[in-house]
Amino acid sequence: MKRFPIFGWLIIVLGILYFFTPLVGTLEWSLRIVSRDSFSLNAYTNVLMSERFQRTFGFSFIAALATIVVSVLLVAPTAYWVHLKLPRLRPWVEFVTLLTFVVPAIVLVFGIVRVYSRPPFSLMETEWGTNFLVIMGYTALSLPYTYRAVDTGLRAIDVRTLTEAAQSLGAGWGTIIFRVIFPNLRVALLSGAFLTFAVVMGEFTISNFILPGIVSFGPYMVNLNQTRPYEAAAVAIISFGLTWTSIGVIQLLGRGAPGQLAGTR
Repeated sequence: MKRFPIFGWLIIVLGILYFFTPLVGTLEWSLRIVSRDSFSLNAYTNVLMSERFQRTFGFSFIAALATIVVSVLLVAPTAYWVHLKLPRLRPWVEFVTLLTFVVPAIVLVFGIVRVYSRPPFSLMETEWGTNFLVIMGYTALSLPYTYRAVDTGLRAIDVRTLTEAAQSLGAGWGTIIFRVIFPNLRVALLSGAFLTFAVVMGEFTISNFILPGIVSFGPYMVNLNQTRPYEAAAVAIISFGLTWTSIGVIQLLGRGAPGQLAGTR
């Protein structure tokens, strides 16, 4: 008879308790805004109806989408070309993408402020310039996650064979990248996109030092935690829900029909 894996289940139960006990405590705290003896959704109503929440969340959401587009267009063709033509440069490209893990965000943001707040690159004097710098800073922070996801996806497919097959049919480089390689990196690109989305939505340092006032979602959450703790707990639960929704979307969109090759009908 097979022995019941008690140790394995014990680890799973301990992991669930470790990760979900603080979440349950946060949820309970967010529901006790009226009194300690009753539950209420007033904290969630106050947050969702707040003009500042809607404004900061909308700004960070749009910034996250822009960062995802820039990251994908920058990382995916670069990683593809490295895999196809320059495999010896892969360690150096990985090193460059991991620099944001080594260089603290506070150092990065002070470098951006020092360079782009004075001539000849006075971008911080205009609104579009500061927004551009914020998106570029977000892109730098998301590089390790996006590149790792894309690199893993490229390792899972035969890049050279797909490229040669497309070229033999007369496809150009644009067609190869966007209609052959990208569809086969669907799950990898989705993973990198949602990781980037999570990084941007919770980022504090870059937006706090570059943008004037509380404009993005990260500084808003920090300020809310200092002034309105019940609403801050509600925002934490909402953020957790967004994260799990993103994971569900990855699983849903990453599925393909049985036996179907990505990019085919």
